[in-house]
Amino acid sequence: MFYRREFLELLAAAALGPRDYPVRTPRVEPLWQSPDKYPNALEATAEGLWVGEQLTNKAYLLDWKTGKPLQEVPTESTNTSGMAYGGGYLWMAANGPALRREPRPTDAKTGRVLQIDPESGKTLVRHPVPGGGGVHGMTWAENTLWITTLRRKSLTRVDPDFQVLHSIPVTLGRAHGLAWDDGSMWCMFSNDYVIHRLDAKDGRIMEAIQLSRSDPDPHGMTMHKGVFYYTDAGIGPGGVDSKSRYSGYICRLHL
Repeated sequence: MFYRREFLELLAAAALGPRDYPVRTPRVEPLWQSPDKYPNALEATAEGLWVGEQLTNKAYLLDWKTGKPLQEVPTESTNTSGMAYGGGYLWMAANGPALRREPRPTDAKTGRVLQIDPESGKTLVRHPVPGGGGVHGMTWAENTLWITTLRRKSLTRVDPDFQVLHSIPVTLGRAHGLAWDDGSMWCMFSNDYVIHRLDAKDGRIMEAIQLSRSDPDPHGMTMHKGVFYYTDAGIGPGGVDSKSRYSGYICRLHL
């Protein structure tokens, strides 16, 4: 029997066009809802899973086994769409004005990366996005920060002072969550429900993981001990509710 999921996967594969890299199909396991139920950013650490909330703009450190908060950090980030942890700091992707509350003087007017004290939540530096425009995913790798530079349709590596070190192109739009993997970068493309593994030197697609349209709506993404985790933020482009039945969930991929 030909199942609906298989049909959707074939359609998605056809949309990607000809390819010379392997494509895997995962099983998605919803784990828990995030504390404030609008998670749009993830970063894996040994101490726990960091999650950034899009509406409250808080950062939470969650227990790997239970999903319960170990630490809560209020931040000045707005419309949070990505985060990283490294170098002693939280890095939050403020993707423009805040959603569903009155404006504040500290709100970002366009994409900014906030460098934050993880204990107090105080903003130390507001970094402009290279090339301007919005920013979604981020991850800390090898003492540097990788960010999605959306206007340039690229991923950009910067040092802690935000000096650009390297950039690689991406072939799809709405690049989101990032995860470093031994010289390569995994990048979630939310519109296409696909994760590409990209060569960190030149952006060549090495392999892909294709989600189904019936899976939770993909946003933030990270990897821990070889296992992928991603969020269904419950919010679509333009700040509208996505009406996903998995809204607010943090999910695990089984390959």
